[in-house]
Amino acid sequence: MCGRYTLTAPVDELAAGFGVTGELPEVAPSYNIAPTWEVAAVGGDSGGERRLRRLRWGLIPSWADDPSIGARMINARSETVAEKPAFRSAFRRRRCLILADGFYEWQRPAEGEKGPKQPYYIKMADGSPYAFAGIWESWQDGDGEKVRSCAILTTEANDLVAGIHHRMPVVLTPGDYDRWLAPGDGGADLQSLLRPYPPEEMSAYPVSTYVNKPQNDDPSCLEPVEAG
Repeated sequence: MCGRYTLTAPVDELAAGFGVTGELPEVAPSYNIAPTWEVAAVGGDSGGERRLRRLRWGLIPSWADDPSIGARMINARSETVAEKPAFRSAFRRRRCLILADGFYEWQRPAEGEKGPKQPYYIKMADGSPYAFAGIWESWQDGDGEKVRSCAILTTEANDLVAGIHHRMPVVLTPGDYDRWLAPGDGGADLQSLLRPYPPEEMSAYPVSTYVNKPQNDDPSCLEPVEAG
């Protein structure tokens, strides 16, 4: 799964790196992005241009009665996203790039041992920003107010992450962006993109349990520690 991540690059750097055009929203650096927060995402418009938007993390299906359901829908399993009622419409028609430069996973204590889970920070080896495969949805309340929300697709862990957690977010390569954002029905041709990212291009290290609290959102979250 993916329950916490970071995005610290300046917005103009993100726009250049992801081919974004048009007006740019404010994107403040965040070292501990948590579910229900607004996050930076890139989607295509009707003219095929890439736009940078802010979406609420935790997908609210269009048919939901209560928006709080989104807090439980931060991730969508790539193996079932095309069939699950909450996600299938978004997968077919509303895909996006959710921007990040690292994510956290928590390693359970070894069998027979006690203690807290050990958080790890996982990023590109060169520290560059990248994109999770995302889907988004638009939900409207009784007063006509719209909420645009999103979920991150997950897949089985690669060899780097597997020692920490059995799942990881789907990280797209730049060469995959156009296919993922292309309008039209999401089908079997997109499933080939939903694979573990090459482990040799990533790095991981343990960080403090300081990151366990979402209100702790500063560079201290990224400081390496000895694994407990």
